[in-house]
Amino acid sequence: MTTDAPGTTGPTHPSDRIDTSVAHPARRYNYWLGGKDNFQADRDSGDMVAASFPTIRTAALENRRFLQRAVRHLAREAGIRQFLDIGTGIPTADNTHEVAQAVIPESRVVYVDNDPIVLAHARALLTSSPEGATAYIDADLRDPDLILRHPDLLRTIDLSKPVALMLVAILHFVGDDDDPYAVVTRLLDALPPGSYLAASHATHDHLPPQVAQQAKEAARGGSPHGLINLRTRDEFTRFFDGLELVEPGVTSVAEWRAEDAPQPRPTAAEVSMYAAVARKR
Repeated sequence: MTTDAPGTTGPTHPSDRIDTSVAHPARRYNYWLGGKDNFQADRDSGDMVAASFPTIRTAALENRRFLQRAVRHLAREAGIRQFLDIGTGIPTADNTHEVAQAVIPESRVVYVDNDPIVLAHARALLTSSPEGATAYIDADLRDPDLILRHPDLLRTIDLSKPVALMLVAILHFVGDDDDPYAVVTRLLDALPPGSYLAASHATHDHLPPQVAQQAKEAARGGSPHGLINLRTRDEFTRFFDGLELVEPGVTSVAEWRAEDAPQPRPTAAEVSMYAAVARKR
């Protein structure tokens, strides 16, 4: 699932891992957002999910807007200057560093993803403000130690100072066998008090059981890592154990601090995704 750090010898080069015949979550998400950086397999998989869950594009858009609101809050209200965004996806408008640096130009952001197409776009498009810095790591959430010891991260982020860990629409791709709670704990343990976790996660709480199962199966799209692991509110809340939740706590991704968002807001069932932000004491 991971590749060697840039500059080291490994069995593959990122470009060798591009398989356009198999759907990838980042490219499928790009398709739902109306992007052009996707292939037929991604579109077919995206359409299969939409057939079971017709409001998936609304969910994708609202999830993206949550990320932007969360970053804005963390930069403006919480004083965070460093962001570790894992599961970056293909760059679109208002990426993490753009939102953060619009508030605090010296903000520093490290992006992490495991899709080589994302890598190519990120290196070309994710350019920092002169005062700040950005870096991209080709790695997988399931290997937190590789991420934390990566030289590009250590050159960009000071792990002795607060960091916002962004896990937006990524944890539902980590199955129980890979122990997502241990992964999040390992990442948070490496960050000092005053750091934050911002996360969103797909759920079946608001879906009829048959619809939830159909959406899960359609999401696989031929990839063993494409399956969406829908979790309950309690299961999502567990990721924040020991942290101090920021108001309004765990809520629909469309409702988190969305007072200024276009009204009316989508329903919890239309987005079927939870979101929260919490502070490490």
